[in-house]
Amino acid sequence: MPESAANFSSVPLLDYALLSTDRDEFILQLRHALINVGFLYLSNPPVSSEVIKSLIGYIPKLFALPQEEKDRIKMANSQHFLGYSRLGAEFTKGAVDYREQFDIATPHVCRWKPGEPDYYRLWGPSQWPEETSVPGFKATYEQYLAEVQSLSYEFSSLISEAFGLGPDGLSHFYDSDDLMQHRAKIVQYPIVEAGAGKDQGVGPHYDAGFLTFLLQASPHDGLQVQNLSGEWINAPPIPGTFVVNIGKALEFVTKGLARATSHRVLSPKGTTPRYSVPFFQNIGLGKRLTDVDLQFPPEILKLRDARGDVAPTDSVNFSEFDREPSGRVNLIGRVKSHPDVAERHYPELFKQYFPNGITGPVSVY
Repeated sequence: MPESAANFSSVPLLDYALLSTDRDEFILQLRHALINVGFLYLSNPPVSSEVIKSLIGYIPKLFALPQEEKDRIKMANSQHFLGYSRLGAEFTKGAVDYREQFDIATPHVCRWKPGEPDYYRLWGPSQWPEETSVPGFKATYEQYLAEVQSLSYEFSSLISEAFGLGPDGLSHFYDSDDLMQHRAKIVQYPIVEAGAGKDQGVGPHYDAGFLTFLLQASPHDGLQVQNLSGEWINAPPIPGTFVVNIGKALEFVTKGLARATSHRVLSPKGTTPRYSVPFFQNIGLGKRLTDVDLQFPPEILKLRDARGDVAPTDSVNFSEFDREPSGRVNLIGRVKSHPDVAERHYPELFKQYFPNGITGPVSVY
């Protein structure tokens, strides 16, 4: 049976260079990917290939640091949920994610003051390894984050155009630069021995914000996305590309036009770890998505309706956008994923979601 236009069996590849030669065709391809897939590969992105190459070279060195040095910048030190997480410190759907990671965000000065919403504490400065341990890493990574941040805003404008809103149709959801922060991770998925019975690199989930830009930094398979009928589709690495996917916030404000797609990562088999670098584009902390009613052209809405319904997925996170500001939704997600950090820095929220404390694997979704 031939594949329908909506029920994908592979992730489409878009060439960013097409914008300069056939913009209308790029927008058409983008619209299809947004509505029917929620994931795409982006080739020829406007991010320095030299910076990317340099960053990839640093990643094994970062994870090879002595354990005591990594623990010096552990996430539990940070009210912003930024820093190092040991293997098995994060949970998705009650199961341990078999990955080790550094959460490092774009530069930001925490805006929170006593009496203000607790989610203002979510954004703030990152923790970094000592410069002498990985010389040049911080400068390289900050340059990478700056270039991907710029791409993310350009891409948001293209999405707005694809949905008939004009280039500034989504700009309301961002604050001024000094009030914005975007998060990223550098992740190592260790090898899992065949027959070990545990292959959850990270369990089925959605991303929270508007857009995610993923650099698959090693040649390992593992990323999978869930199509309309619930089948898991492989999204293997393609050199020179980012994988771009839609977050729940963008799905919500576009009335389901942009599709947030359930995805997961399986642990690598073989002899070397899998590396990846996801960049998560946020929206303003105080933005309530119910405050804006975007009006889409009827012909665009018909494309969404033609897609059909999405089968139940294994992902249920970030379901609070209909009643909470963006920052609060993100904070709840961090608390659920990193209860040890929450217990230290957000004790009231911790008690709300973990009334019996942490006695083993957790399940709050």
